[in-house]
Amino acid sequence: MITVSNISKIYSGTTVLKIDHLEIPAGQSFGLVGNNGAGKTTFFSLLLDLIQPSAGSIFNHEITVSESEEWKSFTSSFIDESFLIGYLTPEEYFYFIGEIRKQNKADVDKLLAGFEDFFNGEITGKRKYLRDLSKGNQKKVGIVAAFIGDPKVVILDEPFANLDPTTQIRLKKIIKEMAEDKDTTFLISSHDLIHVTEVCERIVVLDKGLIVKDLNTSGATLQELESYFSGDQRVEI
Repeated sequence: MITVSNISKIYSGTTVLKIDHLEIPAGQSFGLVGNNGAGKTTFFSLLLDLIQPSAGSIFNHEITVSESEEWKSFTSSFIDESFLIGYLTPEEYFYFIGEIRKQNKADVDKLLAGFEDFFNGEITGKRKYLRDLSKGNQKKVGIVAAFIGDPKVVILDEPFANLDPTTQIRLKKIIKEMAEDKDTTFLISSHDLIHVTEVCERIVVLDKGLIVKDLNTSGATLQELESYFSGDQRVEI
């Protein structure tokens, strides 16, 4: 379980995130949506201890994220291409991540074999450096690397962006199957309301750093989200 308690982040006197309490149960597919500047990236950065909170704490399976690194052994993420190492080939990068997560080459090869359809013949065996791949193919590498080592928590920022429709469909299937079969907790941010409602069982809407909606996904969720974002609604901190 991930628990957020009285967390806030302030830059130059401006509060960009303020969440009094939030619980994400283990195994839940959790979606985070909001316009640019809503606080999504700040929230993920706090979850990954990339920045320090101005106040409050985040607990990942009862471990205080900002005070211990024990959560890193079961948590993985892909936020953007800066997570990659451009001078490595995809295979070299996968094996590098495998070493970090105590997986040998055979373990990594076994996992990669299950993603052949997702790779669509464009990733492995091409002798290309990561920096020379398209944005979409870089994203494929980053996402699959986040699955190495059977993490309990996977954090993905805009995973569907830059992917072609076929790959988006395959990714949604992968996420659903992993959440069901491995009890993996997924935290996914997306600007695409359709994708996030299809893959997440719960969706939180951030606006100017505040939670303004917390929805269990149903047949009416997409319409409710579209109605919210089409209106001229604002919140003040």
